[in-house]
Amino acid sequence: MNQKHMITVIENEVQLTRSYIGKDKLDERVMDVMVRVPRDYFVPDDVKLMAFNNGPIPIGHGQTISQPYIVALMTDLLQLKPDDSVLEIGTGSGYQTAVLSLLCKKVYSVERIYQLNEIARQHFKDLIYNNIETCVANGYEGWPEHAPYDAIIVTAAASNIPQPLIEQLKPGGNLVIPVGAAGKHQQLMRVKKDLQGEILIDSILGVAFVPLVNDSVSSLNESMN
Repeated sequence: MNQKHMITVIENEVQLTRSYIGKDKLDERVMDVMVRVPRDYFVPDDVKLMAFNNGPIPIGHGQTISQPYIVALMTDLLQLKPDDSVLEIGTGSGYQTAVLSLLCKKVYSVERIYQLNEIARQHFKDLIYNNIETCVANGYEGWPEHAPYDAIIVTAAASNIPQPLIEQLKPGGNLVIPVGAAGKHQQLMRVKKDLQGEILIDSILGVAFVPLVNDSVSSLNESMN
């Protein structure tokens, strides 16, 4: 499978799930970026032949890169604008981060695993994605130093919607997050904060993600050694 076929598969998946996601095509800007970002660059060498398959791919440390359709759908649900500042929880390989970076002004990405963060940072340097800033931290706490954000995306399943992320979202913004226990029913949700600060939650689609771990500072330090 190549990148062109991957795009066709995404379009087919949209048609199959249109009754859930409420649309029969994704934003053209999102689909254009899915073509432009080299997904095969963000997967380990031993699984590069799987890069364009419409499924998750292991990237080490018990983590995965999400299937292309889910990456495209979650990005579409954010409704990004060119001047937006975006927070991503779960840098992983950096693929989703790269997609976001071509649609907004700045991406702040938090990763709990030091080794993955270093690999992703090298990817961004090699491909000259200059509007991405990363850190190693507990994703449940967000990144308050740069808040508030126009949009927030979480790429691992939380047991609940972390309150710090809701607080760091600008009025008028969208938070897209999978919610549910690992190995059990998970639901992709979009949390909208209206201009008055009221929270509206839409349940979009059943999904399967690795869990979002609520790390202590000590365990994060251990991961760097």
